[in-house]
Amino acid sequence: MRAHLRAIRTLARGVTHGLPALQASDDPYALFGRWFEDAKASGLLLPESMALATATPDGRPSVRMVLLKGIAPDGLRFFTNYGSRKSEELDDNPHAALCFHWSVLERQVRVVGRVERISAEDSAAYFATRDRGSRIGAWASAQSRPIADRAALEAQVAEAESRFKGKDVPLPDFWGGYLLVPDRFEFWQGRANRLHDRLEYTPHDGSREAGGDWKVTRLQP
Repeated sequence: MRAHLRAIRTLARGVTHGLPALQASDDPYALFGRWFEDAKASGLLLPESMALATATPDGRPSVRMVLLKGIAPDGLRFFTNYGSRKSEELDDNPHAALCFHWSVLERQVRVVGRVERISAEDSAAYFATRDRGSRIGAWASAQSRPIADRAALEAQVAEAESRFKGKDVPLPDFWGGYLLVPDRFEFWQGRANRLHDRLEYTPHDGSREAGGDWKVTRLQP
């Protein structure tokens, strides 16, 4: 109930207030952090949900929802099976786009950048925080590969549970994280009459290196 009340209170807040005036010293990571905290406080379910768009080397796109599992000055992190379609596309074409949509706040954030695998050590550290069922599931599922039916999947889960009975469930060598290093952020705030506010952040010197200055441009809706 409290979550629903928070959602009602935040509805249309952005239409009233909009985005702040442009400031050359603004940091997109800091702004994202504030918006993300607002999304968590609003009562939205899974505010960390984001659309991840990838493409094959010849430009055929695909998109799916994943979960943000960390943001720091080096970029945004998410995790998956390295045998999945998304991983195959990221490995062949290491560029991707993310989109967060926080509907009750009438906000979107779009992020574009290059993608790289994170270290096995960092992947293992995150994997250890997952509940045991999710870790078993990671071992049991050959993500994106065909399977005969649900019973076959459940049999694979049972086999993995038996294999690790009474043991810790380690990180599979086919599972881990990716880091998206942004070279563009766009913050979108809904406003009345569809005259939305949009701020675009790009590296001031064209460099993608973390920690550099950002150029801020207000875009027409």
